[in-house]
Amino acid sequence: MEERIERLREKIDRLDEQLVRLLNERVRLALEIAEVKSRLNAPVYAPHREREVIERVLKLNRGPISPQALEAIFREIISAARALEKPLRIAFLGPPGSFGHEASMKQFGRSVEYLPVQTQPDVFREVEIGRADYGVVAIENSISGSVAETLDMFLHTDLKICAEVMIPIHHHLLAKCRFEEIKRIYSHPQALAQCRGWLDKHMKDVPRIPVSSTSEGASMAAKEEGAAAIASRLAAEVYGLNVVREHIEDQSGNTTRFLVIGKHYAKRSGYDKTSFIFSVRDEPGALMRALERFYKHGLNLTKLESRPYPGRRWEYVFFADVEGHIDDEPMRKAAQELKEVCLLVKFLGSYPRAREV
Repeated sequence: MEERIERLREKIDRLDEQLVRLLNERVRLALEIAEVKSRLNAPVYAPHREREVIERVLKLNRGPISPQALEAIFREIISAARALEKPLRIAFLGPPGSFGHEASMKQFGRSVEYLPVQTQPDVFREVEIGRADYGVVAIENSISGSVAETLDMFLHTDLKICAEVMIPIHHHLLAKCRFEEIKRIYSHPQALAQCRGWLDKHMKDVPRIPVSSTSEGASMAAKEEGAAAIASRLAAEVYGLNVVREHIEDQSGNTTRFLVIGKHYAKRSGYDKTSFIFSVRDEPGALMRALERFYKHGLNLTKLESRPYPGRRWEYVFFADVEGHIDDEPMRKAAQELKEVCLLVKFLGSYPRAREV
């Protein structure tokens, strides 16, 4: 049996040699493309191309490796190659180990520099002033709804949406001690609320202490004896904690949608979404006439939400996500006709849709 294991390991070693050679050959080709892009003044980050690569390799996959694992591997390959073109700096809502950090790493991989900031508006500002190349902001959660401060920032910025990321929200009990030794639990109030049923059943008498973020809770649990936190697996990795109990959330399917913001929107990938802000006149049928423009050209709205128009009492703006790309003729015509019936139309970007999680 040991001889068979040794023979199989020798085959794996030979495959690893081929993989290293092929990976370096792939990176060299990517660097040749980078030289051409540099002369064309094209962005290093090309979300449409990354989506094309991911879709292609997933179609080629016959297993046993899972689609999720294969996508993660290729994201890291792309990240490493991109870093040789230009090291990117990505802003996200911190501290490190947050779900914003997780979304950023899922999209950009580990071969970038990450910049944690204190608020969602800070993410916009870091990109606007050039201290970060791109930012990752939460836009909505499948349970708690939209993130108002992110929506409102799009009214005041020239930044564009260039990608979206879906992150399943799983809460884990993290600690350095054993489960029986836990004396207190730190986490964000929302995370504590989303795990209340499990905590009431398994840790009814253990004090729950709310803090500003799940990451802060993990940081405190790492420093205090007998302390635990409810946070992500990434937080466990960042703060050196053990996952004592996993998936303790009361409701499954909790997902947060994040947007990547930058100074350009993405080219067509074939799997695209376009976002707008618009406002209409205060008169009967005004909203219906605006929405008819999308219906007329066969476009599907995936999101429509109203927000108060800052500084204008009882006036509202609408945020819309529409399937398709601004360079597609139906979308281009709908956007032009929308301007004819609206007081304000602002194009926020076209970008590849995130793969379902």
